[in-house]
Amino acid sequence: MTDTRQESLAQLLGGRGGALDASLPPLAFALGWVLADQSIAVGALAAVGCGVVIGFVRVIRGDRPRAVLVSVALIVLAAYVALQTGRAEDFFLLQVFLNAASALVWSASIVVRWPLLGVVVGLITGQKFRWRHDPDLMRAYRVASWPWVGQYVLRVLVFGALWMAGQVVVLGFMRAALSWPLQVACIAVSWWLLRRTLPKDHPGLRHPRPKAPAER
Repeated sequence: MTDTRQESLAQLLGGRGGALDASLPPLAFALGWVLADQSIAVGALAAVGCGVVIGFVRVIRGDRPRAVLVSVALIVLAAYVALQTGRAEDFFLLQVFLNAASALVWSASIVVRWPLLGVVVGLITGQKFRWRHDPDLMRAYRVASWPWVGQYVLRVLVFGALWMAGQVVVLGFMRAALSWPLQVACIAVSWWLLRRTLPKDHPGLRHPRPKAPAER
């Protein structure tokens, strides 16, 4: 049995905890906003407070402080935008832009033959960029990166439509619904595509197989 069958993409990329944590502050904003008679200040306070508590827990369980600070900073920035514009739905505007940017970056990485899925898995497995010398892995990572583009595009479409409609509460709940459930589905589809694209005799993600030199 090859390495690609023994170790799943979900095991390599980790659990759903990070995505679940990221969905809670926006949900806290929406709930705080609606329970406080549509007070953006209360919603912002609820979101930032939730983000700080989650960040504290993540540091305790061993997450990198820099990553935690970035997560909290994004929540603070989203709250600041909503407070400045006076529109509660603008709390979610940052997510629309971030997902649009992610879709573009992932798409570009596939086109220029540096699929980000391969970059991430290569760094996690310790084989770094050696996978780029394996035509089979290169092809598999390019194919399996498209579901990631799809999840970002889906979020942009859903969040963008709800933002334009001013649906703050629905945005909060959809932010949660399209976080870890969508990410789990994305990883599952990517894993299926990887297994389907790689030849059956391939040694696996941890063992790039360099292209054989051309015969003279």
